[in-house]
Amino acid sequence: VQLVESGGGLVQPGGSLRLSCAGSGFYFSRYAMSWHRQAPGKERELVATVTSVGGITNYVDSVKGRFTISRDNAKNTVYLQMNRLKPEDTAVYYCYASRGRDGYWGKGTLVTVSS
Repeated sequence: VQLVESGGGLVQPGGSLRLSCAGSGFYFSRYAMSWHRQAPGKERELVATVTSVGGITNYVDSVKGRFTISRDNAKNTVYLQMNRLKPEDTAVYYCYASRGRDGYWGKGTLVTVSS
């Protein structure tokens, strides 16, 4: 099983980034997918989720209206489109696949929002 995030980097406040997470070694379409983040000195927090059936999405309040999670099961990939980025969005972003008691983490990609 492997989850590989990409798309992180340095961006100015107000800018945009799109993160990708490619999964392999498991039945991707049957798993709920989510993005989490961990800022320096803080605990990891859930940012956004998308269900395996119906593609229902949910977001933490701090990113609602700015971030969009989506998935492409044909490509075994989940995305996080991040717009109007703020310095407080700076963190390592991780994707997570879950189904019942099964759960898999990626290694993360760093997003830095700074001028």
